[in-house]
Amino acid sequence: MDPMIVMQPDLAFEESLEKIFQFIEEKRYFKARDELLKYNEADIGEMFEEMLEEPDIIESTIVIYRLLPKDVSVEVFSYLPSDDQLKIVEGITDAELSYIVDQLDFDDKIDILEELPANLVDKILEKTPKDERRLINTFLNYPDTCAGSLMTPNYISLRKDMTVGEALAYIKEVGMDAETLYTCYVKDTGRKLMGIVSLSTLVITDDQIKINDIMHTDYVCVNVYDDQEDVSEMFKKYGFIAMPVVDKEHRLVGIITVDDILEVIEDENTEDIERMAGILDLEQSDKEYLDKSVFQHVKARLPWLLILMVSLMVTGAIISYFEDILSKVIVLVAYMPLLMGTGGNTGTQASTLIVRGLALDEVDYDDAFKVLWKELRISFMIGLVLSTLNFLKIIFIDGESPMIALTVCTSMILIIAFAKCLGGMVPMLAKKIGVDPALMANPVIGSLTDTMAVLIYFLMAMIILGL
Repeated sequence: MDPMIVMQPDLAFEESLEKIFQFIEEKRYFKARDELLKYNEADIGEMFEEMLEEPDIIESTIVIYRLLPKDVSVEVFSYLPSDDQLKIVEGITDAELSYIVDQLDFDDKIDILEELPANLVDKILEKTPKDERRLINTFLNYPDTCAGSLMTPNYISLRKDMTVGEALAYIKEVGMDAETLYTCYVKDTGRKLMGIVSLSTLVITDDQIKINDIMHTDYVCVNVYDDQEDVSEMFKKYGFIAMPVVDKEHRLVGIITVDDILEVIEDENTEDIERMAGILDLEQSDKEYLDKSVFQHVKARLPWLLILMVSLMVTGAIISYFEDILSKVIVLVAYMPLLMGTGGNTGTQASTLIVRGLALDEVDYDDAFKVLWKELRISFMIGLVLSTLNFLKIIFIDGESPMIALTVCTSMILIIAFAKCLGGMVPMLAKKIGVDPALMANPVIGSLTDTMAVLIYFLMAMIILGL
């Protein structure tokens, strides 16, 4: 086939979406369903997200959803964000909802039930077997930020006195309901975790060998109340596909799989980005930009802006105090934005790297003096290069005197040194006192650097120019 006429996947997706919208407009719902079924469940879920964003076709979209094969509708439902899931829930019958929830994987089921209205949850639980209902209620009571809220009870559990042959037969019997087959967990009669054994080890081991003889007892596990962020760090450190979760008596209560951790990592990265931008309200951080109301955006952004405004008032007061100097050498005003911007940029560079280092455990508070010494050397080299270039520009292009150039360039070196050290120290100090480093980083550094840049600049002007 001519490669020039092969349709790109993204283009095909968009064209299909346009067809679906056209079919909806023409009320040809079965045609729309057939077009959707050309794709896998994840892509269908993405298409439904697009369709559910249009208020005037939500009812038609739900009609099409109800036309999907039952197994497909369950998978598509699991791929939808919680807001869209609620839209679907509002348009289907209680029986259809009960079927969807019943067919979902246990961890997805818990996520759904956490988002549903209490009256719907009660209806679903009424039709749930007693043992499963008790288990669901236990999982729903875990705090949202702990490991317990991420785990699933659908894992392969073996006894240490089993033979490999018995274990493989058991896996064939129950494996379809397990979240993962690659790692099996060995428990004693009191449900305490004793060890782990991989499926690959079972497959290549003689059938008569006991599980006790091949299991690993040097496993890594997490507590049910461990913070999600700490759990995600362990996944990144060890590269696991799944990790066992135990209670305070070391009883195995579930496992966490890597697909659930990827969602946590995405959420944590979103939080860090918002905090570094000075957005304090994280209650709505799981919502997309357009899904948040104007008031929610204002509430999230206003606090830091008020704090920074006060800082700028201080900067303005310093400029007013040195007004006489400015009136004598008015050209100094032209270089203030250069110095303040350079200071802010260099400080942000340092803080971003240190925040990242803290998040990845590359640096800690104990490394404060090492970081300070390194940033001082970095700032000297950067300051020397930038100030040299500016010295030549001020003299040969701007036509100013060497003393003006010396004032600006000396100030630049000192400002860069201050900003780099501040950028390195503020995140570490924040972590030491128990504040999220990302929250304090850029806003605090930017405002303090601006204030100090102005102060240093005028002090250098007084010393070098004799004002």
